[in-house]
Amino acid sequence: MRPLPHRPRTARGLIGALLTALATVAALVAAAPAAQADTLICDQFGSTTIQGRYVVQNNRWGTSAPQCVTATDTGFRLTQADGSVPTNGAPKSYPSVFNGCHYTNCSPGTNLPARLSGIAGAPSSISYGYVGDAVYNASYDIWLDPTPKTDGVSQTEIMIWFNKVGPVQPIGSQVGTTTVGGRGWQVWTGSNGTNDVISFVAPSAIPSWSFDVMDFVRETVRRGMAQNSWYLTSVQAGFEPWQNGAGLAVNSFSSAVNLGDPGDPGNPGDPATACKVTYATNVWSGGFTADVTVTNTGSAPVDPWKLAFTLPSGQRITNAWNAGVTPSTGAVTATPLAHNARIAPGSGQTFGFQGTYSGSFSRPAGFSLNGTACS
Repeated sequence: MRPLPHRPRTARGLIGALLTALATVAALVAAAPAAQADTLICDQFGSTTIQGRYVVQNNRWGTSAPQCVTATDTGFRLTQADGSVPTNGAPKSYPSVFNGCHYTNCSPGTNLPARLSGIAGAPSSISYGYVGDAVYNASYDIWLDPTPKTDGVSQTEIMIWFNKVGPVQPIGSQVGTTTVGGRGWQVWTGSNGTNDVISFVAPSAIPSWSFDVMDFVRETVRRGMAQNSWYLTSVQAGFEPWQNGAGLAVNSFSSAVNLGDPGDPGNPGDPATACKVTYATNVWSGGFTADVTVTNTGSAPVDPWKLAFTLPSGQRITNAWNAGVTPSTGAVTATPLAHNARIAPGSGQTFGFQGTYSGSFSRPAGFSLNGTACS
């Protein structure tokens, strides 16, 4: 069979094809979401908003030396942290990101303060970036008060030390150990003269984790340092540096507070946002695939959706389909593509990924959809 002869295009045809291609590119650019430009903050108590729902703050209160943070789309990094203070005293600052209210600065759309007895759960996830040439802790700061306070210092401060580098320790003294969220912790209690402090210190560095803040709140209530009639006023995460600190980063952060009766399984919180996750795996020696289906069991559409979970230690994602899943280890977040960004009530979306693992294989302990814990 003879091949058909090539038919040259006319000039008019070439111009038309070019215009069509340019129109397609323009439409794709217009449809693509604009990335938020990084924001540099050097003012002592300067702040900005990220993700439309959290506040990043410089919060330099213990030194006059310069300090700057750069807010990113998903967190922040400490870009300048000059000077040092004695390691047997208070730190230089607490650069951080938070959900809630801090000295009248409230994050957009927050439902904090909220009464403890009315909180079904407070899922949070974080991925930290550490450095070795500084003295610091990486910590959550969770504030409780007898009143729905939005200004000043709350009465009880819960600190969760994910990591510490150098000769520093929490306020007060160690009073024992405990298990919270499936992890072991040293427990320290004391007062800084303004508020009571309970600190949970990890025995080794935790680079990333997804957990329920209320597990630590309930342990604090059990120890008599708060009451269920009190209020959760803010959930903060960042660093307390004593010496240097440039390069420290919160790579990603999420925090939600689900209102409802924690003792009533029929009332898990806001009925408009509820979810169920199925996690089907195929596992072989050193590798696995996972097919994840997210079902919207609430009464309103979820658009867009983000599913947060923590990969067990030793697991790493190598590729994914029908969603972007980042980072490749630790606390990860799956985000949809353009065609599957909406989950209607009673419907679901499925994505998957392939990965490697070392040791024994296990599944993630829990999932949260746009900050709401899933069953």
